[in-house]
Amino acid sequence: MSSRGLSVTQVKEFVDNGFVRVDEAFPADVAAECRAICWQETGCDPDDSATWTEPVIRLGSCAQEPFRTAANTPRLLRAFDQLVGSGRWIPRTSIGSIPIRFPNPRSPGDDGWHIDGSYHPEEQKSGPPWVNVRSRGRALLMLFLFSDTGENDAPTRIRVGSHLDVPSRLEAAGEDGMSTGDLAAAGLFEVTADLPQVLATGEAGDVYLCHPFLVHAAQPHRGMSPRFLAQPPLYPAEPYRLERPDGRYSPVELAIRCGLGK
Repeated sequence: MSSRGLSVTQVKEFVDNGFVRVDEAFPADVAAECRAICWQETGCDPDDSATWTEPVIRLGSCAQEPFRTAANTPRLLRAFDQLVGSGRWIPRTSIGSIPIRFPNPRSPGDDGWHIDGSYHPEEQKSGPPWVNVRSRGRALLMLFLFSDTGENDAPTRIRVGSHLDVPSRLEAAGEDGMSTGDLAAAGLFEVTADLPQVLATGEAGDVYLCHPFLVHAAQPHRGMSPRFLAQPPLYPAEPYRLERPDGRYSPVELAIRCGLGK
């Protein structure tokens, strides 16, 4: 595939909006191979909707070759360099968990607004994950579309620009950070409620690259065909730095600094 990266406009949109969609980030035939593996793992019949009894089925960390191929195309690797910085991220060896959403009248029970945390303090091994102002343990949030996803197919909901409201709430917590539950209690989701909403729609092979602080949510499936999506983090090779003497900030760092008024 082409190693063509993001345009200058797309990088600016990432900083301002908190996400960018990379069209045809991996081949559609690779997406089809991945769906075939997923169907086998679920035990459901793709041709018999009577076997689709749950609103969502979650698969474990899928590491088969088609998933590794999807996560490491030249176009994506170039985009990672552009948004995170060359040498500042770790290549994916799996695609992470895959929530498969099926048409179903029941609530999936996991459709609340949130940001993704990445760690727990040493003394705490359970409960909501934690996050700090330098996004410890997470360079990007990514949404891999393994099936065509329209407005009724349970696309992820995104609050545009919400990543800019997070840094100021984390700054006082320092390196320790705070739990995503405490962040919610601090009013993050109320203050971002009036922001524009975008649905992460697209075709199989598209990938949304998102700022790690982006507020987002799942939703019920109201369409006809199951939706296949992976949402792995891109792991950092080094911590984000919010003070660089040379001023060579990545777009992720620039957005955090913007949220801090710098």
